[in-house]
Amino acid sequence: MSRNKKGSLSEKLADVVILGMQEKKGNEIVRLDMREVNATLSDYFVICHADSAVQVNAIAKSVEDEVYKAFGQDPWHKEGQGNGEWILLDFVDVVVHIFQSEKRSHYRIEDLWGDAHVSTYQSA
Repeated sequence: MSRNKKGSLSEKLADVVILGMQEKKGNEIVRLDMREVNATLSDYFVICHADSAVQVNAIAKSVEDEVYKAFGQDPWHKEGQGNGEWILLDFVDVVVHIFQSEKRSHYRIEDLWGDAHVSTYQSA
């Protein structure tokens, strides 16, 4: 698959992930474009946070549901659903991070990728 076609598919996937976050009122949604960052495997990281474990889990479920409806695709890998503090959904080209507020402040993963282009989105 050509890089342009793969890029447009991963961008659409990231957009659907953002929609899933917005549906459940994810806070401070950001998309990091990792395509020009050296030594990264994914095209995008999409990050948000919520105020409770219940909301973190609801956002993760919404993201999974929206991606499945749009692409028929489940995450390749997922972690953190047991405690709801930080859930990672790996769709290969798009990696999703959903934090509880204090965990996002603590880990500050956006700061690790200073070379990435950052786009911000509001909740619906």
